Amino acid sequence: MTSQVGGTQVEVVVTGLGATTPLGGDVASTWEAMLAGRSGVRRIDDDEHEWVTRHQLPVKIAAPLAVAPTEVLPRVKARRLDRCEQVALVAAKEAWEHAGLGEPGEQVDPERLGVVIGTGIGGAVTLLDQDDLLESDGLRKVSPLTVPMLMPNGPAAWVGIEYGARGGVHAPVSACASGAEALAWALTLLRSGEVDVVLAGGAEACITGITVAGFVQARTLSQRNDDPERASRPFDTGRDGFVLGEGAGVLVLERAEHAAARGATVHGRLAGAGLTADAYHITGPEPEGVGQSRAIAKAVREAGLDPSDVGHVNCHATSTVAGDVGETRAVRKALGDHPVLTAPKSALGHLVGAAGAVESIVTLLSIKEGVIPATLNLEELDPGVELDVVAGEPRKVDLTAAVCDSFGFGGHNAAVAFTKV
Repeated sequence: MTSQVGGTQVEVVVTGLGATTPLGGDVASTWEAMLAGRSGVRRIDDDEHEWVTRHQLPVKIAAPLAVAPTEVLPRVKARRLDRCEQVALVAAKEAWEHAGLGEPGEQVDPERLGVVIGTGIGGAVTLLDQDDLLESDGLRKVSPLTVPMLMPNGPAAWVGIEYGARGGVHAPVSACASGAEALAWALTLLRSGEVDVVLAGGAEACITGITVAGFVQARTLSQRNDDPERASRPFDTGRDGFVLGEGAGVLVLERAEHAAARGATVHGRLAGAGLTADAYHITGPEPEGVGQSRAIAKAVREAGLDPSDVGHVNCHATSTVAGDVGETRAVRKALGDHPVLTAPKSALGHLVGAAGAVESIVTLLSIKEGVIPATLNLEELDPGVELDVVAGEPRKVDLTAAVCDSFGFGGHNAAVAFTKV
């Protein structure tokens, strides 16, 4: 997916970051909580999640948002949006302001502004709620906004409307790889010369009965209900599944010459991306990690890096029995034994379609700040890992390049490579 303009590869920089997560309502609070070793996982068998008790679900933990989007958005606007659309707007607002883009149309031509925001599930909460209303109260109670609220392109569309993006609005839906894939497609758009600026990332907010029940039946969720903060344990021998979370992450990506012309602050470079597919199984990864390693290698190659340049990999590592070890094999195959790993889902839970975007922000901050957050709850490293995983305390490092991995049901593999300014 490398693209060149005028014979040279276009440099793409990151000028804005925005997020809302189980650890904080913005990037700063999320990053601070990660470095402090805090967890966003808690019990949810409360009045807000009454379906846990009503359906007698065996999983009673999740990683809900630290700050409700309704505390940020105007009430009238929030009522017209599904929760996944709400979180996308919250993260986009922070990223836009962080980039110093001013009023829409002020520093970027609307026809040169794009949006790429992915989601794995979309507005399923709206779909379920409105179906309940149809069954109980009839047609008249169903909202005329039902379809705009449930459609998977809703988060991207609303962000596009909010900032007047006429250069194209796109919504990749590739399960847990959606957020990272959005960054990859944004990179392609920028390097092709289609646009100058892209708001790119992922959004997910679907902690609800049917998703939890579905993952329970697939035997992918942790059932460590009595110790929620220690439930997500990537790479640990005692891991028993992931914890479902919610949130959004958005990055402002910009052609370097455009950023320089407007005097923007640059926080790092999105230097390369790799997308592959396993074509193997709808939920399970290809056992040898061939597709995953190809995605990592493609991202590094497109970035113009040697595998030895990559000092850190921010892993997808969900805390499932098979997935974690398989990913480390893919990393070793693509990069060798030297990269230092971490797994943010130990603190954030699994944000599904938002995971790759939020974790890309963490990856970029690790490069910029020179510190890698620790993987929580790693007490006994699985002997199959065979790589250095940051655990216990954050580790100070001097990084010039790092990779963020994301893999999704359906065999979607995405890797993005960031470099220091």
